[in-house]
Amino acid sequence: MSDKIERIKCLIIGSGPAGYTAAIYAARADLKPVLYTGMQMGGQLTTTTEVDNFPGYPNGTDGTAMMEDLKNQAERFGTEVRFGLVTKVDFSNKVGGIHKVVVDETTQIEAEAVIISTGATAKYLGLESEQRLIGGGVSACATCDGFFYRKQDVIVVGAGDTAAEEATYLSNICNKVTLLVRKDYMRASKAMQHRVNKTANLEVKFNTEIDEVLGDTVVEGVRVFNNISGEKEVIDVTGVFIAIGHKPNTEIFKGILEMDETGYLKTKGKTTKTNLPGVFAAGDVQDKEYRQAVTAAGTGCMAALDAERYLGSLE
Repeated sequence: MSDKIERIKCLIIGSGPAGYTAAIYAARADLKPVLYTGMQMGGQLTTTTEVDNFPGYPNGTDGTAMMEDLKNQAERFGTEVRFGLVTKVDFSNKVGGIHKVVVDETTQIEAEAVIISTGATAKYLGLESEQRLIGGGVSACATCDGFFYRKQDVIVVGAGDTAAEEATYLSNICNKVTLLVRKDYMRASKAMQHRVNKTANLEVKFNTEIDEVLGDTVVEGVRVFNNISGEKEVIDVTGVFIAIGHKPNTEIFKGILEMDETGYLKTKGKTTKTNLPGVFAAGDVQDKEYRQAVTAAGTGCMAALDAERYLGSLE
């Protein structure tokens, strides 16, 4: 590790909509932000081929292009964007304290304020065919991508409230929705199960798992199997929605920042303040309810404003 320590005013960790929006606001407030992108520059949105629900794009755009737009806007106001992964943190618990961060296990940085926007990673099944077709019909967000499958047949994988919500949401715009449940029961609340059972164009297949997602460049169907009988069948669909949960990217903050039982960072009231002064959290890393690009961007704005007010109070 280098002995040289860089001192900055505002450090932003993560490069999704929350991180870049925080950078835009922080830069305009003359906080001279430095943003580290993480290993997936642009975050989850770069795995989405089409974005149709972000304000300001009347004809839609794709995720990678949109994140490049946000990056360019942040840089235009003076944000320094660096490719790198934060591997260790040592946050002060005192107002006005200096927060220490290590990047790529070699670069040492001290920051007066830190905005965490490391996001959350969707859980997938791990099938080669599934991974290959992400963005080609495989998605982990029905509210993001469901619109593109209107009047078509789709599959949802999962058994909890999220799967039930996504399946019933899709049932309003798709021709038919098939919900695959690995066990012989759903984990969703009774209210959500009743909603699923009352939906005419929603079929539930219990004890059923995906064997392979079919198609070369786009989804053309799935081969499923009954995990009791072993019987296989092919279901013709154009969309596969994986709804088995998300994992917040908060491993390096465990034992340092307050988080809930699933690892999402806790923030105070309607602010982005964490339990430590001068440390703020924005985007999916602290939001397990909405998980949309536009809501992430909104909390990125809030985090920058919170950081600006915090730093201003120290002067």
